[in-house]
Amino acid sequence: MKIFQCSNCNNPIYFENTSCEKCGNSLGYLNESEEMLSFNKEKKPHLNDTGLTYCANFNNDACNWLVGIDSESVYCEACATNHMIPNISIPENKLDWQKIEAAKRRLFYSLHKLNLPTQFVIEGEPLKLTFDFLAPLANDPDAVKTGHSNGLITLNIQEANAAHREYIKEQLQERYRTLLGHFRHEVGHFYWDVLIKPNEEILKEFRTLFGDDTQDYGEALQKHYKNGAPSNWREHYISSYATMHAWEDWAETWSHYMHMMDMLETSYNFGLEIDPELKKVSSLDVSCDFDPYDGAKMDKIIKHYLPLTYVLNSLNRSMGHADAYPFILSEPVIQKLTFIHKVVNRKN
Repeated sequence: MKIFQCSNCNNPIYFENTSCEKCGNSLGYLNESEEMLSFNKEKKPHLNDTGLTYCANFNNDACNWLVGIDSESVYCEACATNHMIPNISIPENKLDWQKIEAAKRRLFYSLHKLNLPTQFVIEGEPLKLTFDFLAPLANDPDAVKTGHSNGLITLNIQEANAAHREYIKEQLQERYRTLLGHFRHEVGHFYWDVLIKPNEEILKEFRTLFGDDTQDYGEALQKHYKNGAPSNWREHYISSYATMHAWEDWAETWSHYMHMMDMLETSYNFGLEIDPELKKVSSLDVSCDFDPYDGAKMDKIIKHYLPLTYVLNSLNRSMGHADAYPFILSEPVIQKLTFIHKVVNRKN
């Protein structure tokens, strides 16, 4: 992600900020231009002659994006994709939903950088990315399952609760589980439907790398949870869950592609250079001096990403945390990432 400054006082700010801690101005993000704009806190944005106002979810402390005052929707492009949200009159639901919306805006930032639209027409039928954020039922807490179906992504809002998420992570023996990770994984299923499935040539190449997508998904799911992943899964897959079905291998790898692009863009904007005090390990000496979204080749991206994960994990360990990126990029995984990179850029 880019890094931002208050346009009034140049104070460094975060993507999620709604006000500047230095000058006190209100802040709003304009996705079209990838800018964080600053406004007098006593005035609404459109009163500053910008023709802009806040997304309607700003009033729920759930969005800091800007929309045109003449826009057809009172919601920004990220919030406009919501089909259902939980009952936010319940304080716990509202807090969870606010966290979910914050993660979703980061997803939409990346989709914008990748030039990926969220509405398509496939074989004459419209397909639109939409979201249901649902609270579990008191008498059936397992009724709400996170997943994707025909463009609709459903997310159990309990995933916004760190304690619940950590519990599920331990139950499933996962090494990584975040809200943003959920979004990136599930949106991968959506883009399989629009980028892979309709194109016979691309689908054939997909099957060579990821396997047979026509395999019965329900049977594959049962088999995975009964037998687990093969012992050598790290040689061919980014995660154990990716071994379950070709669709999940794609979605897991897609999410890591988005992780990779976002972290490298952040490193580029910070001017990060890695020059460790290690003897005879020149492969770790890199300068993140390029924007990965600007036509970079995958071999260059991988060359810079691997040292970055080593630094990131080392910093986390210095703070007593687990590795932020506890994954291995084997050669087959790199081939899959390269395929995704090609498909995305082919679309553009």
